[in-house]
Amino acid sequence: MSSEVSENQTPAPLSHKEILGVLSGLMVGMLLAALDQTIVSTALKSIVEDFNGLSHYTWVVTAYLLTSTASTPLYGKISDLYGRRPVFQFAIITFLIGSALAGASQNMAQLIGFRAIQGLGAGGLMALTFVIIGDVIPPRDRGKYQGYFGGVWGISSVAGPLLGGFFSDHHTLLGIAGWRWIFYINLPFGILALFLTSASLHIHHVKREHKIDYLGAILMVLGVTSLLMCVSVYGPQDGWQDSRTLSTLGLFVVFLVAFLLQERRAVEPILPLYLFKNHTFSLTSALGFIIGAGMFGAIIMLPLYLQLVKGDSATVAGLKLIPFMLGIVATSIASGKQISKHGHYKRFPIMGLSLVTLGILLLSRLSSDTSYLELSVYELMIGAGLGLSMQTIVIALQNAVDFKDLGVATSANTFFRSIGSTIGVALFGSIYSNRLGIYLPEMINNLKQTNPAALVGATPQAFEELKNNSAVIKTFTPELQSAVFDSFVHAFHDVFIAAAPVTLIGLILSLFLRETPLRTNEAFHAAREEAAGEQFG
Repeated sequence: MSSEVSENQTPAPLSHKEILGVLSGLMVGMLLAALDQTIVSTALKSIVEDFNGLSHYTWVVTAYLLTSTASTPLYGKISDLYGRRPVFQFAIITFLIGSALAGASQNMAQLIGFRAIQGLGAGGLMALTFVIIGDVIPPRDRGKYQGYFGGVWGISSVAGPLLGGFFSDHHTLLGIAGWRWIFYINLPFGILALFLTSASLHIHHVKREHKIDYLGAILMVLGVTSLLMCVSVYGPQDGWQDSRTLSTLGLFVVFLVAFLLQERRAVEPILPLYLFKNHTFSLTSALGFIIGAGMFGAIIMLPLYLQLVKGDSATVAGLKLIPFMLGIVATSIASGKQISKHGHYKRFPIMGLSLVTLGILLLSRLSSDTSYLELSVYELMIGAGLGLSMQTIVIALQNAVDFKDLGVATSANTFFRSIGSTIGVALFGSIYSNRLGIYLPEMINNLKQTNPAALVGATPQAFEELKNNSAVIKTFTPELQSAVFDSFVHAFHDVFIAAAPVTLIGLILSLFLRETPLRTNEAFHAAREEAAGEQFG
């Protein structure tokens, strides 16, 4: 099949076997990006110790988030202009270059810079995966395949912390520092993804004249950078009323206004504003943001709970997230089959966000004595809700927009979800730190009055060290350890209670989702022809 078509050519629909070939390359590429969101966090301790870079460790994560989030909507537009396969393969190669360089880093400055390159590639892998699915699979049939990608998300949510813990627990592997393997492991998978996409990813692309909105792209990147600096760096680090926090927030507002004005006048805008007149686009964008903020912001606390309160290693904490993965995979497959069979999809986000909200509320029941069985039930509920929701809203979105806008609309949805997850992680992380800063002093004062002996050996320096190193808890008396764990648990409770209303808003919004008939193979094929005709004017 040719990757380009002339005006009079009509690409034939792909067979089931050809679709599976396309999906194989997409899933490997998506797994790379999804894993890297979680695998680094558990290895940060080892990296910081090697480079003596404690003061800059947050930038290892932030640099990746900045470039991956800011580049996401750009990939959709650029692939609309130049074709999916070359742009997707560019993203893979960029990600691999960043991975190889990050693994070979000699100091924190190099690692931060190379992580930014890695994120630039990851933005394309995440965005274009769903765009390409929208290209090759009609909405009515898409549900049959959504379980595959639910599985990728589920595997990455467990395998990331697990592999990160495994590599960081080994000082060296094959003569190389253990933490460096979190980057080097990407190389064989990335090469496999390049091979698979070269062999199977032959999506037709219509040549046409085009103009790239460079000014809009620059304004978008500057705006996203300002927002993420505000919510993920300066806000949590210096406080939300600090001058740098407020300054970056102000810059975000300025760049946002300038971007909107530019998009109104651009011939080919990066993000066409007329898309927001589409009810489904606007609603699914909001749902993507809320799912990212509420779900990711709360669930990222589970490994922390398992390590701090339960005393699990990073590896064990990763293994204990398996019920979460099982919930995602099972409901992604089941809901996908039902959507393809009956053509109805609105019920699934409603059920999914109900489960997520209830599951997060139940997490506020966690204590230092909660059994793993009980935690597993809560994980399963939230994973099941996520499996019902995430892929379904993408199907609804792609079914509702014109074929010519498929790339930019889908990547925009991924963009809003990425922004939501970043803000959620920062917001709920700040809530946790703030509440812990209240509960710990209260606990210490209470023990001073009721049981002074429990504080024997606990110096002010030890409590200060506790903020960055939980290992100091082992030096405390049993009574003090119990009180500290209670403080952790109460702080976690506040995070989950704050997250539940966020996903509840998502549930309310999902009630307003309009269910339109999903395009069948014939209608989908006709839409592609119409889009091709429009591009020739």
